[in-house]
Amino acid sequence: MVQHTSMHDGVWVGIDLGTQSVCTVAVPGAGEVVGQGSHPLTSHRHGSHHEQSPHECWQAVIAACRQVLARLPASSIRGLAVDGTSGTILLIDPQGQPLAPGLMYDDGRASSEVQQVNALGQETWRTLGYRMQASWALPKLLWLLHQHPEFTTGTRLLHQTDFINRCLVGGEVPSDSSSALKTGYDLINDCWPARTFDALNVPERIMPRVVRSGVQIGTVCAAAAQATGLPTGIPVIAGMTDGCAAQIGAGALSVGSWNSVLGTTLVLKGVTRDLLHDPSGVVYSHRSPEDTWLPGGASSTGVGAITKFFPQRNLAELDERAQQREPASVVTYPLVAHGERFPFTAPDAEGFTLGEPVDEVDRYASLLQGVAFIERLCFDYLDLLDAPTSGNLYLTGGGARSRYWCQLRADILQRPVFLPANAEPASGMAILAAALHRPVSEVAAQIVQVREVIEPRAERVECFHAPYTRLITELKHRGWIHSDVATHARKRATG
Repeated sequence: MVQHTSMHDGVWVGIDLGTQSVCTVAVPGAGEVVGQGSHPLTSHRHGSHHEQSPHECWQAVIAACRQVLARLPASSIRGLAVDGTSGTILLIDPQGQPLAPGLMYDDGRASSEVQQVNALGQETWRTLGYRMQASWALPKLLWLLHQHPEFTTGTRLLHQTDFINRCLVGGEVPSDSSSALKTGYDLINDCWPARTFDALNVPERIMPRVVRSGVQIGTVCAAAAQATGLPTGIPVIAGMTDGCAAQIGAGALSVGSWNSVLGTTLVLKGVTRDLLHDPSGVVYSHRSPEDTWLPGGASSTGVGAITKFFPQRNLAELDERAQQREPASVVTYPLVAHGERFPFTAPDAEGFTLGEPVDEVDRYASLLQGVAFIERLCFDYLDLLDAPTSGNLYLTGGGARSRYWCQLRADILQRPVFLPANAEPASGMAILAAALHRPVSEVAAQIVQVREVIEPRAERVECFHAPYTRLITELKHRGWIHSDVATHARKRATG
């Protein structure tokens, strides 16, 4: 067994399973990243379906780990943790082999099953503070069981992180409670909701055992060590979803603080002392390793909308030109794919533009502004729920690499934003791994550094009120947001 060492004489590895790539980082106790690796991933969309190969994901983990360890002695690694996309699941046979591709976090095929899940489990979900959505894991599991009754004999459900942890450990592993939330795990009583599962005819025997995030679930086996270069016997720690991982990486762990992860999609997570209840089921809460709650949600807007309309373009050049279009002449709701999840639920939602852009720069500017408008609506909705939002707001993810977009978001949100030096989800998992014997907030305070604070430009704040309220009006007209949400958002916009 690896002996416990102090924070300053070891390195911890974090592994992030994303939509488009696997990323790894190596972080010592001093906080500066000493190694990074990444390997591309593919996923396949057809209609409402979105799938990914678990085997390809494992091969990407191997390649990314090899990169991160290229300049590090394996003997310096003290442990690792893995995060993954929230609600991504697969089924395995008794030998641990996938029975089908993994169903991704935004796969919407279970639109019929979610109605049954919410009807038969409404008391459970009400207690836990949310309603299930079609893209969540439990409705998708029900779809798999309905479509493939032959899968039930010896079948086990795994979350995306479970499959990779199983490869690392070389055998069965428990799931983490963060990944298990969207599969219906009861975070209050720390158990699967047996009565609800019985009503849904979901056999509890196919569900994994669940432990809290931050608990050691095994050690790296010899086969995984040979494949990845990681040392045999180092601890593997139960991780979290990617949004929670980024929150730890940002150091957003005090009550009232929030982390906004702008990647392919937009994920917003904060910290509350008590469980936040949302009657509409848009906001849901993870549990932190320190027993606070991490409410938030994931929008289907994000950087993916930029790459969709501007593939292989020099975005830095477009950023510079977009600064002259504040506001853009058109208002855009920039969905990455079909359907919305936060700050409202609309399975049939589609992106739209009000008006005709005068040129490509106008379209580009409207996309940047549109994502920021939805981010602002998220905070308006959270305020309507009386969630504490007055703490620091950290911006992370690929979108935070654009200095201009961060400034634009500060202007539209009308609040300062904090840019951590390194707050990738993988960094959050390195911190969680390092916190095996210490409070995660204490470890994060030592490691996380803020590189810049961006203040909103007073002269630019007001110019975005009109296009924002125009978007709110259109969303209400389409029946995607309720009148009380629209009224509250307009009231906050006009002060």
